[in-house]
Amino acid sequence: MSTTEHHRVVSREEWLEARKAHLKNEKALTRMRDLVARERRTLPWVKVDKEYVFDTPEGKRTLAQLFDGNSQLIVHHFMFGPDWDAGCPSCSLEADHAEGAVVHLENHDVSYVRVSRAPLEKLEAYRRRMGWRARWVSSHGSDFNFDYCVSFRAEDLAAGRLHYNYEQIDDPKYQLDELPGLSVFSRDADGNVFHTYSSYARGNEEVIGAFVYLDITPKGRNETQIMDWVRRHDEYESRQPAAHRCHGD
Repeated sequence: MSTTEHHRVVSREEWLEARKAHLKNEKALTRMRDLVARERRTLPWVKVDKEYVFDTPEGKRTLAQLFDGNSQLIVHHFMFGPDWDAGCPSCSLEADHAEGAVVHLENHDVSYVRVSRAPLEKLEAYRRRMGWRARWVSSHGSDFNFDYCVSFRAEDLAAGRLHYNYEQIDDPKYQLDELPGLSVFSRDADGNVFHTYSSYARGNEEVIGAFVYLDITPKGRNETQIMDWVRRHDEYESRQPAAHRCHGD
């Protein structure tokens, strides 16, 4: 099908007129994004009084120890359940993007870590497969994922009591034992840890640069369901159908 079939083809002058009109909306969006970011930074904090312990390649570590000398910590709640054999394809897409950002974050007083409920040996094997270097720790045996509303117990699923993205969820596509998210924490000079922010579902999209690139192309994301085109980066050549959105293998 021709790429011009559903688009007007006009003179350069007419294109410039349309482009400038659209630029007004783009600038408005930029200003709104700045406003939302400022508002986000003024949100109140919650002190984390519960001690969470994680399995890491260096041994047991607390949440406070994951800051690794910085005062701010970003946690990628990566969907990888204890009985899964591989990580979520969509979370893997997000992780691909974080790899290049980590060095810049760490030199701007921000540490970054992935947290999943799968045992550490599974996380390490998948990390090697993907070629990632960012830290990844296991919350297996901890309440961390449940307390931050990204993992759900069998009884909650059976009762339809999933509280996700700050509301009760009854949409069948969200009735999973693992869902994605990002959480941010701050640590003061006395070692106190505070929860400052969490985002879920499409709230995490802004950290995925591939979406931004696709959104400026004529075909956009070209999807019938959200992220149905996403594959793990070592699976694209096979062109085999992969479970979309975040089911385990």
